[in-house]
Amino acid sequence: MKTETTTKTTCYHCGSPCEEEVVRFDDRSFCCHGCASVYEILSSNRMDQYYDLNQAPGASRKGKKRRDFSYLDGEKVRDKVLEFSDNGISVVRLFLPAIHCSSCIWLLENLPKLKKGFIAVKVNFPKRQARISFHHDEISLKEVAEWLDAIGYTPHISLDDQKKGPVGQDRSLIKRLAVAGFSFGNIMLMALPEYFDYDDPSLQTFLPFFRWMMLALAIPVAFYSGWGYFESAIKGLRHRFINIDVPIALGILTLFGRSAYEVISGIGSGYFDSLAGLLFFLLLGKWFQRKTYDALSFERDYRSYFPVAVTRLGKIEESVPVNDLRTGDRILIRNEELVPADAVLIRGSARVDNSFVTGESAPVSKEVGDMIYAGGRQVGEAIELEVIKPVDQSYLTQLWNNDAFHEDKAFHFKNLTDRISQAFTLIVLGLATLAALYWLATDPGKAANVFTAILIVACPCALALAAPFTLGNALRIYGKVGFFAKSVDTIEQLAQVDELVFDKTGTLTRSTGNHVLWSGISLSGDITMAIKGAARQSNHPLSRIIYSEIRGVESKEPDSFVEFPGKGTESRFGDHVLKMGSSSFLGVQGIQNGATVVHVSWDGEYLGMFRMESPYRSRWEPVIRELGQSFPLAILSGDNAGEKARLASVFPDGSTLLFEQKPEDKLQYIQRRQKSGKQVMMMGDGLNDAGALKQSDVGISLSEDVNSFSPACDIIMDAERFDRLPVFLRFSRRCVSTIKWAFGLSFAYNLVGLSFAAAGLLSPVISAILMPLSSVSMVLFVTLATNIIARKEGILN
Repeated sequence: MKTETTTKTTCYHCGSPCEEEVVRFDDRSFCCHGCASVYEILSSNRMDQYYDLNQAPGASRKGKKRRDFSYLDGEKVRDKVLEFSDNGISVVRLFLPAIHCSSCIWLLENLPKLKKGFIAVKVNFPKRQARISFHHDEISLKEVAEWLDAIGYTPHISLDDQKKGPVGQDRSLIKRLAVAGFSFGNIMLMALPEYFDYDDPSLQTFLPFFRWMMLALAIPVAFYSGWGYFESAIKGLRHRFINIDVPIALGILTLFGRSAYEVISGIGSGYFDSLAGLLFFLLLGKWFQRKTYDALSFERDYRSYFPVAVTRLGKIEESVPVNDLRTGDRILIRNEELVPADAVLIRGSARVDNSFVTGESAPVSKEVGDMIYAGGRQVGEAIELEVIKPVDQSYLTQLWNNDAFHEDKAFHFKNLTDRISQAFTLIVLGLATLAALYWLATDPGKAANVFTAILIVACPCALALAAPFTLGNALRIYGKVGFFAKSVDTIEQLAQVDELVFDKTGTLTRSTGNHVLWSGISLSGDITMAIKGAARQSNHPLSRIIYSEIRGVESKEPDSFVEFPGKGTESRFGDHVLKMGSSSFLGVQGIQNGATVVHVSWDGEYLGMFRMESPYRSRWEPVIRELGQSFPLAILSGDNAGEKARLASVFPDGSTLLFEQKPEDKLQYIQRRQKSGKQVMMMGDGLNDAGALKQSDVGISLSEDVNSFSPACDIIMDAERFDRLPVFLRFSRRCVSTIKWAFGLSFAYNLVGLSFAAAGLLSPVISAILMPLSSVSMVLFVTLATNIIARKEGILN
């Protein structure tokens, strides 16, 4: 492999643009050595077909380090992770977020050809899981995880996974839909002669048999496929609330009861085809809206961030499950590892990144005896800690015990369909009763027909289908562009928000790729080489950033180097002394201004400082300005106020800009705004935002990886799509407008049908024919409308 300078080249492995440097291997270009290494592994094992199935099928390895899976060697951990282990064979089910295409499936299911010891791999693509069988005498569980990591499919193994146990799949909706579909097709086939009124004697002989068969097929449709509507209607009535399922359940009972009466009495064949068709389309709409939700997890909590095991120190050094930690245990936390429980620093120099917990992006120095809270990530050398609280009593657990995490937003939210259905049901029942009373007085023979015809023709199937298919199609469209909503109600709630709140770190700014700005006197070539050489000696993250950002010059090795943990470094180059570190270490005051900086002096003379800035997302300024024209905006950041002036210049006048906000501060701010009558949307990215995300009317988790590390939220949004946020908000409002148009058409249809039915001019059979036709036309209308709107808004372009 060799590195070259290039422009406008894409990676052969992952398709990412190669920015300043490109790795060349086998006459192919790669954005980093990680992608090139994966290609080398596959090509050396004659598995190049991986690249033939899809163009650039791999996940980018740029900036990603190999994970340490040594904890999987621990017997207790291994027993928790494995599904089966006996007679030399083990089976494990792993979540692999990088799975995204047919090439991924092909490669993973051909792992036995790549590495001896693998027996079989079965990929569950929607769940992004792989069930792996292997000979544990030939390859260990740790090696399985390391091989997956090496080829770009790093497994995500968390404490939360172990708590949930084996992953199951709810297939009840699929079963109900299958029963309705099977019965619908067969009932339509058997009912066909009824519509053409054939007089063939042989047909008349078998007619009663076919009618009884249709009745038999309709029973499971009405009382198995349709049971969910009865259950929902009963629950609603118990709480004195008429939801959309009340008139649907009433329509199902009317259709089934009238049809069963006709078959049993021998006067007709009933309307079982319409009943089966109604339920089939209604359940199809439910399946449509659930499809996106099943592929993602919106209810992750702090356990999703934690490793399964940690290194415990004692007579022997061993990996133990995090849940087994007890007060007084000593643990070893290495570079980039998470602290799993509240603990005290016993040995080592701690630099703790608390961005997941507090939102503060700069690492905090800790000294021996200092408290370190669960959720912090150590950056630097390995440290020893003494656990003072078990995992389930840590600070993070207390945060998750807030009432916001135990309330169901759906309980407080009435969607548009439910709000209309209450009046609709009462009006229909009133009209049916009045019409029946009128015909009882004038022509009693028509009364029953009129009553059932009104209930059948007014069954709100079109009304019930409008929202699920409109918003279900919107879910599908959103999902295509990296905007994954939890449910159809979420889209309605998004359309109603009237205030937007943002976190800063990791939301408006990117979590990687810090900018380094020099502020001070112009540096000579020799001093620049000395600074690079001194930065190279230190393992401190800020030193590593400075070293990587100084380009075009060679580093000069110092004659001596001393690092003062938490303060800075002192390097000697001949008779010269270079000091780099905090303002107090260099003896300068009043220069830091709240930002993350490294000060530099040469022979006691202050030269200036390196200022670390998290880069803002592309086009964030026009996005904020556009949103500010329609919504009040606010910033709630756990970071310091170093960027306040810059943010104030972009956010509209009157916006709320709050810094150094703790998780509970963010949650309480959202509560205050809601009490003032606001519908609040919160956008954040980390654990420190979880309470606010859960409390808000719509919580959007901005994620670099939509399949992992997302706190409990309503929407998971691909971070690369941040600039489309105004479009997504407009699309939700236009989808709700489409539902209203659909309701208008449904009411017009019902008004015409009801007038004929109440006048006794519409027989139940004609009503039963019109009902599924209206349902089909409604589905076509809302599906076409949402697709057209999406293209006009530029979402699908």
